[in-house]
Amino acid sequence: MKRLNHLVGGILSAVLCLLLAVPAAVAVSAQDFPLSLPVDVVLDSADVLSRAGRNEISTRLQELDQFHVDARLVTLRRLDYGLSLSGFGDELLNRWSQESNLTDRPLLIFLEETQSKQATVVAADELLEQLPESLLRSTGRTTMSQPLRDGDRFRQATLDGVSRIEVVLNGGEDPGPPVQLERVSNPTNIPTAEETGESNAFTWVVVLLVVGTIVPMATWWIFSS
Repeated sequence: MKRLNHLVGGILSAVLCLLLAVPAAVAVSAQDFPLSLPVDVVLDSADVLSRAGRNEISTRLQELDQFHVDARLVTLRRLDYGLSLSGFGDELLNRWSQESNLTDRPLLIFLEETQSKQATVVAADELLEQLPESLLRSTGRTTMSQPLRDGDRFRQATLDGVSRIEVVLNGGEDPGPPVQLERVSNPTNIPTAEETGESNAFTWVVVLLVVGTIVPMATWWIFSS
């Protein structure tokens, strides 16, 4: 019995350790990323992109090289407690800045978090004159976050964000956030629950009036015959 108790206790301890370790393994901070810049411009740590999607996004990001920008995408599942996505982006910029300073291409990082379906864009200080923080913030909160909330479309969110930033880098006017489309339901002949209830109530009133009129007349006719 004592041996069985030790065995059960060991199993429970192992399960508890696993339960405690899983959230810590999922939640990330900038310190969980390498100090050196990754070789790939797409770092899909949340594993939300297909191979074709990663290749397409990599091509679009590398097209920003013509503007002397080192553009990258980072996806993650969940942030450490108390850490905002923009704060994480700033920390990641600082972590990678030493190596990026060796080139003439300042960093531009697109960030997407799967748990809260939010996105943001952060840029090195050298880019903020051309890409103001208001533009970066709007691109993350509207242009990129809308596809994330509308069906977890991470590939589309990234492409939309890159396209908006590219217009400004190319000297164009900011196209602004996407247009919010109102969904208008088509007219239908199917009655609503409220209309059905009103129709049933009217039917009962008619039935009661008919019964209240015919029954007394029938009774009078029977007894008077």
